[in-house]
Amino acid sequence: MVQRSPILVITTGGTIDKEYFDALSEYQVGESQMARLLRLGRVTHPVRVIELMRKDSLELTDPDRELIAATVREAEETHVVITHGTDTMADTARAIGGDTGKTVVLVGALAPARFAESDAPFNLGMAFGCCQSAAPGVWITMNGSVFDGLKVRKDRAAGTFVEA
Repeated sequence: MVQRSPILVITTGGTIDKEYFDALSEYQVGESQMARLLRLGRVTHPVRVIELMRKDSLELTDPDRELIAATVREAEETHVVITHGTDTMADTARAIGGDTGKTVVLVGALAPARFAESDAPFNLGMAFGCCQSAAPGVWITMNGSVFDGLKVRKDRAAGTFVEA
């Protein structure tokens, strides 16, 4: 039997973990949805989850990005998936850099995972597949595409990622 390399999943917040509060008429980052998404996806691959922070990506600071990068560098796992808000995902990819010797994939959602029509489950599946098949480096997977994390930007007007 072939032993599969475990995947470290680091959650940082973002839309994927947002919830809607009727009384406030706004979204807030809530509890990580990772355990539920892994269960719904019937994931059998060895996984370790670290809930690192619960922030909208527009609220991430340089020290937050350094903490994410340090967590990647210090992890025993060589395959890492990071859930992250889409607005500054490329900034965090650049902070991690491509020379970790690990395959790192950042992923998010344009609709919260709590929503029935969220893109979160598909995007997470893409991230797991990319993490296991891509060369070491930092990657972004969103909405059916894989991007070099060091050569991408978010086009906010179009709500998609494009090569930089």
